[in-house]
Amino acid sequence: MIRVVLADDQLLVRAGFSALLDAQTDIEVAGEAADGEQAVAMVRELKPDIVLMDIRMPELDGLAATRLITDDPALADVRVVMLTTFELDEYVFEAIRAGASGFLVKDTEPDELLRAVRSVVDGDALLSPGVTRRLISEFAARSKEPKAATGLDELTEREREVMALVGMGLSNEEIARRLVVSPLTAKTHVSRTMIKLHARDRAQLVVLAYESGLVRPGWLG
Repeated sequence: MIRVVLADDQLLVRAGFSALLDAQTDIEVAGEAADGEQAVAMVRELKPDIVLMDIRMPELDGLAATRLITDDPALADVRVVMLTTFELDEYVFEAIRAGASGFLVKDTEPDELLRAVRSVVDGDALLSPGVTRRLISEFAARSKEPKAATGLDELTEREREVMALVGMGLSNEEIARRLVVSPLTAKTHVSRTMIKLHARDRAQLVVLAYESGLVRPGWLG
C-alpha cells in the first residue's frame, strides 16, 4: 500500500486529491496538512511513502518544508512531489535542488496523478517526459558553473554515459534503445549510478549531471 500525505492550504484541492487517491486499492491518504509546519510534523510522525507538497503555503512554505524532510536521515525513504499552479514555477528548480523527486501541476489529469504517484514510489522522477525535458532545459540554463560531484570518478564509462542520458531527460526505455540494451539493463545501470553517487532518485541524478558538467545545456535537442 502506497501511503500519501497531502500538504496544501486549499481545502478543496486536498479534498479532490484525497478522494481520487483513496479510491485506489493500492493507495491511501495517511494524513492532510494545511501548512508547511503541519506537513513536516505529520511526515515525521507517519513516515509516508510520498508527500504531495504545495509550494506556496503559510507558516512554512513548501520549499522550506521539503528541505527539512529531505535533510532528515530518518525520512530518507520519503519522496516529495511538489504541487504547483504552473508547469515551470520558478520555485520548482530550487525544490529539485532541495531534494524533491519531481512536481505536478494542480490541474493534472487524474490518470497522470495516479501514474506519477506510482512512478515516484518505483524510483522514477520528474514525471512526464515532455515536462521533464522543458524542466531540464530551464534548469540547465540556470545552472551554476560545474563543480566536482562526489563519487563521479567511481562510475564506469557506461554508467557515465547512462547518467548523461538521464540528465538529458531520457527514460529507461529510451536509454535502452540508444545503447541497444534491454530496458532492465538500462534500469540496472541507472540504479547502480544512483547508489554510487548517493542520489535519492533520478531527479537528483539530473542535478548532479549538470552541476558536475557531465551534461551541458547545448546537448539538449
